[in-house]
Amino acid sequence: MKRSILILLTGIVIITFCSSWGFFAHYRIHRLAVFTLPKAIAGFYKSNIEFITEHAVSADKKRYVDSTEAPHHFLDADHYGKQPFRDIPQHWIDAAAKYSSDTLNKYGTVPWAITSNYYWLVKAFKAHDTTAILTLSANLGHYVSDAHVPLHLTQNYDGQLTNQTGLHALWESRLPELFSNNYNYNVGKARYIASPLAEAFRICRSSYKSVDTVLRFERMLNKQFTDSTKYAMEQRGNRKVKVYSVAYSRAYNRMLKGMVQRRMRSSILSVGSFWFSAWVDAGQPDMNKLIERKLTRNQQHQIDKEEALYRAGKVYIAPKITDF
Repeated sequence: MKRSILILLTGIVIITFCSSWGFFAHYRIHRLAVFTLPKAIAGFYKSNIEFITEHAVSADKKRYVDSTEAPHHFLDADHYGKQPFRDIPQHWIDAAAKYSSDTLNKYGTVPWAITSNYYWLVKAFKAHDTTAILTLSANLGHYVSDAHVPLHLTQNYDGQLTNQTGLHALWESRLPELFSNNYNYNVGKARYIASPLAEAFRICRSSYKSVDTVLRFERMLNKQFTDSTKYAMEQRGNRKVKVYSVAYSRAYNRMLKGMVQRRMRSSILSVGSFWFSAWVDAGQPDMNKLIERKLTRNQQHQIDKEEALYRAGKVYIAPKITDF
């Protein structure tokens, strides 16, 4: 409940101040994940790339109106002891029997949210339900991306327990906002995931291993800056807002030695792989038949340009396509 309230109270600030794994990063991850897909389904996702991009954050927006949504975005693994991934049963029914469903919901359900949305997506593919495929693809991708953020795996999710409040937005929004245009995004082709549940837990376990580094490095860095050098005022729209300074953000980014880039790259590949695997498990339906509106020549040219840059490890900051 406490986390849900904090998210609700700070959500508008994060959205407005951080261009918001932050909204900014979610948009980019979903868009680039489309380019990991094989030809058999790439056409469908490319023809709906604007929907996939725009709805990359729909799951976040849902938190502000649905009190049951917040647990889907995190797992407070450290609540379950020093070796949580040894002790937490992967199957929901076993975990609920051990801890109770109320406890699981209180401390986060992201690996199970990934798995349930995955099988709903398989069902949507089988039903040839275009709307459901797109909506579930966007939501599934969001939960997969959230699981890649180390601070989504700890009770100290904003550094609030160690006098580091604001760390969440620094790591997942401010750093990508400032530096992600220089990341290498070519992660190759989506791969088949044999066990979505095991893969969801593998992602969480990998993120959890970085929690201590994320917190410890920021504590170390904080000792080298004063408030006047740690923070700065920036113009956002018609107002000035307080943000982490570029100098502080750059220093933290150097200390992390590419961690944010690695987690974004892993997110892109994982999102595409979950989409691809759901399609395979649905029997590989002909997705070309589900394309309701083909790309215009200009749209196809722009997407081809984006994909070419992606293959080169770069990113194209495209103007918004308005004629889909």
